[in-house]
Parts: sequence; structure tokens; C-alpha cells
Amino acid sequence: MKFAELLTIRQSVRQYQDKLVEDELIVQLIEAVRLSPSASNSQPWKLIMVTDPDLRAEVANKTFSPLVSFNKFVPQAPLLAVIALQKPKLITQIGGRLKEREFPLIDIGIAAENFCLQAAELGLGTCMLGWFDEEAIKTLLRIPQSIRIGLMISAGYAAEGYPLRQKIRKTRDEMCSFNRY
Repeated sequence: MKFAELLTIRQSVRQYQDKLVEDELIVQLIEAVRLSPSASNSQPWKLIMVTDPDLRAEVANKTFSPLVSFNKFVPQAPLLAVIALQKPKLITQIGGRLKEREFPLIDIGIAAENFCLQAAELGLGTCMLGWFDEEAIKTLLRIPQSIRIGLMISAGYAAEGYPLRQKIRKTRDEMCSFNRY
């Protein structure tokens, strides 16, 4: 598959088939994250793949609440990836302070997109999740209190007939300029 095609088919999927993701595909998703670039090669992430059905259900149920219902699709996903933020290398920490940049957040964004693009190439759907009960999920996954969860990704086979939506994006002129702002 050409990269431009991959970019057009990758979308947030919010309906999944009741079908497990094969171990060989999970390994490829892990590799996509492992090979992601990061500031000073800090690799400031710990990827937790939640595959156990009971634990996955518990974690999925902590991504929404009666007041916040937009993640109610997550329990359908046969795979959840949790990206925990790790402490970056000292040089990255110093550079981040000097430049007022959160390099680990940028790094996990790159790693998450690598995961999602690899998933799309493998015929899987994904959805990045930024809304969840972090403390409850940390408890369920035994993540130390000093560690933050950067984001989560639901993954699996999109439901039969799940529509490939047309991407609504800014025009090139709206989002890009040459030589000046």
C-alpha cells in the first residue's frame, strides 16, 4: 500500500467486530511503536497492550461515564493500547525546559500515529482516546502513581460496512504557507 493511500484510509473507528486481533498483528503494532523516533532517542513510553478480556472490559469502562458518554464504543474493541509516559533522558529534560517544550508528549504522539498507521495497513481500525479515568486505569494496570498515562488507543477490526468517511480538512492554503506565517 502506498503511503498516500494509507493516509486516506486511516480514520478513527468507533465500531468493532467481535473478533480478536491475531498475535502476529499485535507484534507488528508493538514494533511500530518500538521503532518510533523520539527526542534524543529517549523513547519516553511504556506500551501496555490490554488483551485479557476481563481486564480489557474493566479498563474500557473507565473511558466513559454517565456524564461523558462519547467513548461508550470502547468496550467493543478487542485490543486496548495504553501509552504511559516515561521519564526522558536528562538531555531531553534540559532541552525541554530551556525551549519550553514537552518533548515526551510530542514523542508519544509520533509513537501513537505509528501504531495507528501500522494498524490501518494491517486492516485494523483504531481510535486515539484522550478522555479516561486515569487514576482508575492506573490502579487496574498497576501503573505506579508517579507515571502518567499519555493516551490510549482502541484497536480491532472495524464493524462490517463501517464507512470510510471523507476527511474534512483545512485547505492547503489555510494550513500551509511558504517563507512567512
